[in-house]
Amino acid sequence: MEMPNSFGPMFENTSRTELSEIGEFGLIERLTARIQLQNSSSVKGAGDDAAVIDPQGLHQVVTTDMLVEGVHFDLAYVPLKHLGYKAIIVNLSDVYAMNAKPRQVTVSLALSSRFPVEAVEELYEGMLLACSKYEVDLVGGDTCSSRSGMIISVTAIGAAPREEIVYRSGAKEHDLLVVSGDLGGAYMGLQILEREKLVFKETGSQQDLEGNDYILERQLKPEARRDIVELLKQLEVLPTSMIDISDGLASEALHLAKSSGLGVRIFDEKIPIDPSTYNTARDFNLDPSTCALNGGEDHELLFTISQKDFDKVKGNPGLTVIGHMTDAASGCQLVDRQGGLHPLQAQGWNAFPKGA
Repeated sequence: MEMPNSFGPMFENTSRTELSEIGEFGLIERLTARIQLQNSSSVKGAGDDAAVIDPQGLHQVVTTDMLVEGVHFDLAYVPLKHLGYKAIIVNLSDVYAMNAKPRQVTVSLALSSRFPVEAVEELYEGMLLACSKYEVDLVGGDTCSSRSGMIISVTAIGAAPREEIVYRSGAKEHDLLVVSGDLGGAYMGLQILEREKLVFKETGSQQDLEGNDYILERQLKPEARRDIVELLKQLEVLPTSMIDISDGLASEALHLAKSSGLGVRIFDEKIPIDPSTYNTARDFNLDPSTCALNGGEDHELLFTISQKDFDKVKGNPGLTVIGHMTDAASGCQLVDRQGGLHPLQAQGWNAFPKGA
């Protein structure tokens, strides 16, 4: 799935079949015809009143995310195939954040009449691509009409042995705070897209997005960190707490601290930022650390480990120790490069902004 290099049509297929021509059941049949179940725990998938799932003696974890057009995505620059892929990934990331393995998803769509069948098929193509890559079964869902655009709701179901499930609330004082990958890229990718959308509206000219591939992919086609969960198992490290970074590093660190009844210190100089993210932030006159702390949508994993496990993760290029947990009385602090302390504040995504 290639990254888009300019603003263009919402979907690639130039045919147009109205949703009203085939109806809800015709659409469902058309979308689910290519589904092939991959997991033995998926006893029955789409095609009955409900899916049948065998937990196989494991604890199941369930998570749901909703994506609303005009709030979570803008079809002016988000290709439908990428949107479908991302809609699955953001849910799988939450399952991995529980240290569990995702097995099934259900997908519900609300669609306005401006979307032809071919557009919905393209959306589904991205979803099935993500499901195939992460060995997850799409086992059901629902469709209905919408008067205000597109709404996507995905529920992901995963499983793990009871003793391996990791919650937000398990961190202990002095535990190390670790993050996977790098941060701020998805936010800067969004800034590029929003800027080019404005230029396109004002001039009508197609803009060349080349040279920004990494940060655009972080925004349009994120990946869930299955590899990190597998790596930690190989290293025999069980995190004491863990969370997916969807709303920004600061927000997620505060969640871990609050859920565990602790404080936290994050060291600014330790926050991993890719050079392309750093340089783009400077081009926009933004502070790269602020983008990493508050940007969101990176879908990396933030977790805590016991200090005794430090040697196991030390030197791993995919993991960075960025701080540690403190007692609750010490509060939640950002340590700047001069050693000064600043209150850690969540300034990332707000699901219910004033006036919305």
